[in-house]
Amino acid sequence: MKKRFSEVQIINILKEADSGIKIADLCRKHNISNATYYTWKAKFGGMTVSEAKRLRAVEEENRQLKRIVADQALDLTILKDIVSKKW
Repeated sequence: MKKRFSEVQIINILKEADSGIKIADLCRKHNISNATYYTWKAKFGGMTVSEAKRLRAVEEENRQLKRIVADQALDLTILKDIVSKKW
């Protein structure tokens, strides 16, 4: 999925809102919805750019580990099915 805004851009938009600009005006300026703004605020609020990049790296690592666990569980299930059959 292609993201329209990078973490750096999102954090800069959130900092703009902290500077006193109205949320509605900010959303109109960057062509985002209010819901998107509040979702970003919940996820990235108070973060620095380096923390956001680290968060993305940890999420990617977590995704890879989940895939490995799913593959191993599938392999284990297949092996149990093979062993349980009487030849």
